[in-house]
Amino acid sequence: MQLYIGNKNYSSWSMRPWVLMKQAGIPFEEVMLRFDAFTPDSTFKRQLARLTPAGRVPVLIDDGFAVWDTLAIAETLAERFPAKQLWPADPKARARARSVCAEMHSGFSALRSHFPMNIEARLPEVGAKVMAEQAGVRADLERIVAMWTELLREHGGPMLFGDFSIADAYFAPVVMRLTTYAPPLPEAITAYMARVQALPGVAAWVQDALAEKDFLDFEEPYRKQR
Repeated sequence: MQLYIGNKNYSSWSMRPWVLMKQAGIPFEEVMLRFDAFTPDSTFKRQLARLTPAGRVPVLIDDGFAVWDTLAIAETLAERFPAKQLWPADPKARARARSVCAEMHSGFSALRSHFPMNIEARLPEVGAKVMAEQAGVRADLERIVAMWTELLREHGGPMLFGDFSIADAYFAPVVMRLTTYAPPLPEAITAYMARVQALPGVAAWVQDALAEKDFLDFEEPYRKQR
């Protein structure tokens, strides 16, 4: 299998299936397509056009067959590797895990917009300003804190559903966003974030992201110069 991804420092969508496969021990070949200006005739778009009409990463190629979109990739991997137990075994827990992943997939637009993933950066002053000015970000963060708190309490940790699952891979980019912008968070949430960052799959992604040193102006709404 091949997994096509974007820059690790910026590509939150790519991070999800990469971390999932790495953490679960599913072998794959990584193919990184460097982000550019995303114009229709850009190198990035031309490369992706050979793989998916959606024109976005990530894309999983399994025996020559393309699967795109993080939820579709996650479900495909869960079916393809049932012994890995990528979803919780309990039916109700599994349904809840799917629900929170779908909620993340389609929601939290304010947090995504104002806290873009930027693993290399540390921008607590930006985080404080955004939290003071953007009610939508505060609402998104309140929901994430409530969600994680409830799941950790119900399933006893250390991950959201006890053992590592698709849900933890799905929220790993959120962990990185909150690390970058450092909004105030309850101790139980920061402890969960530390456990996520300690996962070998997440730590490997972060190490690669820090090694990129590929500063892209169009991905940097808060920093234009170094």
